[in-house]
Amino acid sequence: MRDPAAMPLDDSTRNVARRCPEVKKSWKQQAQRLQKEVHVFYFAFKHPRVRWYAKLVAACSAGYLFSPIQLIPNYIPVIGFSDDFLVLFVGAKVLQRIIPPEVLTECRELADAAEMRRKEEIKSTPALVAFVVITSVWLLAAVGAGILMARYISPDKATVK
Repeated sequence: MRDPAAMPLDDSTRNVARRCPEVKKSWKQQAQRLQKEVHVFYFAFKHPRVRWYAKLVAACSAGYLFSPIQLIPNYIPVIGFSDDFLVLFVGAKVLQRIIPPEVLTECRELADAAEMRRKEEIKSTPALVAFVVITSVWLLAAVGAGILMARYISPDKATVK
């Protein structure tokens, strides 16, 4: 048998290697789409024309995801997260069916507007200044705590009798 590591790359292997960035890109796009849908369902949950049972489905789906008690524990590598994904997927599909389409359209517009505001807030000067100030305070606190600990532990103050 030939060693697979010693085999030269043929065109099919190169094509698979080239497709990896596309796969990563699609995963990123899917995650962004999921984040947007969660935001849409948040606005739908708060919307007055959404029936109580739709709000109950949304609350139960979110509650299961954040609950420490689950059917399959998350520390089991693949299966643990698959039940979370299944609950999220089924909850989203049920909500899409029971929430009126015009309400979903209105909530999608609200989610788009909120995303644009969030992006503008991140780029604003006050947000950058606040980030720098908070980071500086934490760094000064860490340096101060380190100096105090060094003085407390220093050997020249310790006396042995």
